[in-house]
Amino acid sequence: MSGGSDEGPRRIGRPRADRLRPESGRPPREELLYAAAELFTVNGYAATTTRAVAERAGMRQATMYHYVAGKEELLAELLESTVAPSLVLGRRLLADTGRPAARRLWELCRSDVLLLCGGPYNLGALYLLPEVAGSRFAHFRRMRGELKEAYGLLLAGTGVGAELAGNQSGLALRNDLVFGLIEGVMLIHRADPERPLTAFAEATADAALRVAGVGAR
Repeated sequence: MSGGSDEGPRRIGRPRADRLRPESGRPPREELLYAAAELFTVNGYAATTTRAVAERAGMRQATMYHYVAGKEELLAELLESTVAPSLVLGRRLLADTGRPAARRLWELCRSDVLLLCGGPYNLGALYLLPEVAGSRFAHFRRMRGELKEAYGLLLAGTGVGAELAGNQSGLALRNDLVFGLIEGVMLIHRADPERPLTAFAEATADAALRVAGVGAR
């Protein structure tokens, strides 16, 4: 954990009942994650102190350390939440070999867009933070790498994959383009957040397959 001045050790014992505003109904740790998501994406990660997160969550900073160790832990959990459901789906789709790989790749693209764009905050923007290169976020990077590999394996099972079987660099480039498109749509969605999300996700999945050169799903 980084040693910033607004960080502090995890405290042991029963937290005091010293909330600063009415209960939202969410558990304290979840409340902190909601607060961190808002502040990290609106104000910036570096500019957000743990005190600000605690106050936005309706608790005192000292109380916050009963639930999380600091900003890095909150950021790591938020990042992992943007990948974990898609990774579970990707594993399931890879095992579902009875259906065309193109269809399964389309489903993964669509679901990923729904996950990345469906929340109130643009958490994907946090991927670009320089802090994410640190050791604290190695698990997130591994998860993201496994998800990208699932994309690549599904792509390899399509007709394009067969055509490029002897050209691994060409197949890797196609996968980079597909994966980059899916993660990049958050910027497009942010420009028009009122756009119907399901139609947007399906159109993006269609576009991803076209970018990869995959035929009809």
